[in-house]
Amino acid sequence: MTRQESFKRRIRERMAATGEKYGAARRQLIEKAESPSGRTWVAEPEMSDDAIREATGRGWDEWCDLIDAWPANTDGHTAIATHVREDHGIDGWWAQAVTVSYERITGLRLPHQRADGTFSADKTRTVTVTVDAEALRALLLDDDDRRDLFPGLDTELRSRPTSKVPRIAIGPGVAQIALEQRDDGRVRISIAHERLPSADDVPQWKQYWSEWLAALDAADG
Repeated sequence: MTRQESFKRRIRERMAATGEKYGAARRQLIEKAESPSGRTWVAEPEMSDDAIREATGRGWDEWCDLIDAWPANTDGHTAIATHVREDHGIDGWWAQAVTVSYERITGLRLPHQRADGTFSADKTRTVTVTVDAEALRALLLDDDDRRDLFPGLDTELRSRPTSKVPRIAIGPGVAQIALEQRDDGRVRISIAHERLPSADDVPQWKQYWSEWLAALDAADG
């Protein structure tokens, strides 16, 4: 997807959310995304300018200028991350952070979008349940119990039965469900619903998981 196509998609998303016409939505995105130096940010980076400058010695506009000036900047995420790591001496995690935010600022990556072009809807909640984390994990791994947990939806286990983080095919993607037992008896549930095909899928699945967690909490609280 080109930068222009990504930006147009963000405009359409804002139009759907606010009811604005195309021109108004476009102006709002540009005004909101304008950086202090005048560079237009198609989307906000994942962390503040001060934070990235403290960690890497450069702010976002400087990083964008450097990567834009690199002849191979259209070779994809892995190539850019390798360039940042090897040519600018930034370690692996920060090299990824710089690359992802560069992609967002320039429109190569939309919010919630992963490097492979798919999207992810994430939700986390700490709930009170009548079973502990291990028992809840066992329910997720069992086909019959999983039908009760997700009524009306087809699901398929995509991880090994011994996996600590079950991966379940549900809807148009795959959900990773991490369970953490808290000292107070509650269970922290973190859901990453990955491989969603479009940005349009993100809001509905974030809402689904929010309601699912709330129902789980209400049923056993």
